[in-house]
Amino acid sequence: MPVVDFHLHAWELPFNAPESFIRFTERQLGQSAREFAEAHSTAESYLAILDESGVDYGVVLAELAPITSAAASNEWVAKLCQGSPRLIPFCSVNPYLVPNPARELERLVTEHGFRGLKLYPTYQYYYPNDAMLYPVYAKAQELGIPVMWHTGSSVFASSRLKYGDPLYIDDVAVDFPELTAILTHSGRPFWHDRAYALARFHEHVYMEIAGLPPQRLLSYFPDLERVADKTIFGSDWPSVPTMKKNIEIIRGLPLSDKAKEQILGGTAARILKLP
Repeated sequence: MPVVDFHLHAWELPFNAPESFIRFTERQLGQSAREFAEAHSTAESYLAILDESGVDYGVVLAELAPITSAAASNEWVAKLCQGSPRLIPFCSVNPYLVPNPARELERLVTEHGFRGLKLYPTYQYYYPNDAMLYPVYAKAQELGIPVMWHTGSSVFASSRLKYGDPLYIDDVAVDFPELTAILTHSGRPFWHDRAYALARFHEHVYMEIAGLPPQRLLSYFPDLERVADKTIFGSDWPSVPTMKKNIEIIRGLPLSDKAKEQILGGTAARILKLP
């Protein structure tokens, strides 16, 4: 079974992010954020990180959230992943920055080969069930691509946590029953129970565990074994730079081998239709 990291960030050059974001990342990385961005600006640099951690595939996320965090344009992510089947590009749309987000999504998928969509409600200031997003969901369902939402908290200044409650995605799952819906961060730390319940109740809703300490997963989700086939590993690299260590911790959890295989790659491989 392949190992898949469903949550890798990209930092676009020239690196131009809010100062609060730069200060936070430099504390996390222990080095200049701009120098780090320059050192990790090629497909080869990402593949080296995957190889070091024993990861077969990585999902690279665009991020159009200039108020709160580093902006990685769709064009940058497409270029970064181009020519490497192990790097899987996910686009983003910001409904406040384009006149027709659904049309933009279709363009990105059909012309640039994006395999999924990442949305940032807490960074872009909308509830996931806002009617303005419904044409986007309809288009994603039509195209057969998964949609990820940032759910739960964020450490970045200017983010607004009220938009991160995964319960709002219940409306989306009901109104778009064939849409693959992924709850990034599984509602950390306030709403783990809601993320778990939505994954249980809806056939196509999944939990993604990027940014969660893996040694605490069973305290957050005591019945994780029961939803292993609805759970997706992600590292949140480079915000959480310990990709290899996190995988080792998950492999050591008191779960069945089958459950660990599903979490570390089997569920993601099924969603992404990987070999």
